[in-house]
Amino acid sequence: MNNKFLLLSLGFTGITSLAMPQQKPNILFFLVDDLGWNDISANGSKLYETPNIDEVLNESVYFTNAYAAYPRCVPSRYAMITGRHPARDGQTDGNKIKHEETTMAEALKAQGYGTFFAGKWHLGHDEEFWPHNHGFDVNKGGCDAGAPGSYFFPYGSDKFTNESFYGLEEGIEGEYITDRLTTETIKYIKANHENPFLAYVAHYAVHTPLQAKKEKIAYYEEKIGKLIFEGEEYSYGPDGRTKLRQDNAIYAAMVESMDESFGAIVKELKDLGIYENTIIIFTSDHGGLSNTGPENKRPLATSNLPLRAGKGHIYEGGIKVPVFVRWPGVADKKATSDMVITGMDYFPSILEMCGFPMLPDAHIDGKSFVPALKGKDCNNDRVFTWHQTAARPESTGDHNSSVIRKGNFKLHYFLDDQRIELYDLTRDPYEKNNISAENPEITEELMQQLQEWKIEAKVSGPKKKQR
Repeated sequence: MNNKFLLLSLGFTGITSLAMPQQKPNILFFLVDDLGWNDISANGSKLYETPNIDEVLNESVYFTNAYAAYPRCVPSRYAMITGRHPARDGQTDGNKIKHEETTMAEALKAQGYGTFFAGKWHLGHDEEFWPHNHGFDVNKGGCDAGAPGSYFFPYGSDKFTNESFYGLEEGIEGEYITDRLTTETIKYIKANHENPFLAYVAHYAVHTPLQAKKEKIAYYEEKIGKLIFEGEEYSYGPDGRTKLRQDNAIYAAMVESMDESFGAIVKELKDLGIYENTIIIFTSDHGGLSNTGPENKRPLATSNLPLRAGKGHIYEGGIKVPVFVRWPGVADKKATSDMVITGMDYFPSILEMCGFPMLPDAHIDGKSFVPALKGKDCNNDRVFTWHQTAARPESTGDHNSSVIRKGNFKLHYFLDDQRIELYDLTRDPYEKNNISAENPEITEELMQQLQEWKIEAKVSGPKKKQR
């Protein structure tokens, strides 16, 4: 028996009082790619329409201080599925799950859960690292690809080693991948709803390439024509070129299709009579694509304002994400929590919600946020860290940095020029005023704690700069 499965068997020894399998809660983990904090209508967007998301959010606990573990796709997704910090043990932005590491799916499978994955995996180039080799019974679309070559079937591209997308090799010409993943998810739930399941739906939307259905694009083009925008479309500064408006009709159409997917899956849960026995977690892997290097003219998808910056940056716009959790019988009324949580926390939180013991040697960096779902405080004294050593200054305008947040204070340490920035997020949530010079004691304390964490986690230094 290898160490991982020894850990699982030891972790779950002696549990004899759990409910019968059909009474265990199902899990719908709904993950959107590149969705910014301000990209749902409940957070104030005047362009995007997400009525299905808003409806469930209004009977959930919404986290106002939820963060991704990293401002890019691969490390953030690694943290969610493993509960481990993506920079631990020298990893950078090319994370793949080691076979001795335990995933959320493997932990639930050991408890008799069916496990289903649909969509973007992006963790490892070789098939041995894909979902069906990390605890998922069914894999629809999870491979090495970070985005489809086309959102319309056939989806593959020469850009990726897997041109046909695992489990989606056959399809209907022109079928939209967001719809296809929804259909596959509903098919699985229908066939397996009599036993507890984890449905991990990780949409490729709303990542580039920006492609959507023609009728939806036309609708948003007309809507944008009626909106009034003041000022310039872009700003240029230390974060590169920053988009100041939400005015991309294609992106808005992609957001709507993603919302329709969420609504269709929720409807199926209700139709099958299992909605009130299904925990729903909605999240994004990081902030929206709103920044490029100063000279980069590629189209930008969205604006994260009033948050600073976006994808790639460890400013709030790059790591703050929309997160809500509906837990029937516990957290199924509209409520908010200002407790700080991060992407590493989903794994242990799901275990606790299901009544299973923690696996601290597996989700070593994650902590359960169940107290927050019950209206209690948690994480008040917890230190949160981010570490980026594969910056892309010309692509998204970001720079190598280590960041620490403790309480209301957030410190950025830029690795290439040893620059320090300190912000009080209570008074300055948009990170406009660097107060490090006026607060030398706080700066020194946070720098010391950041250094201690980097030693403990064995993080690496910067890689060769990327474009």
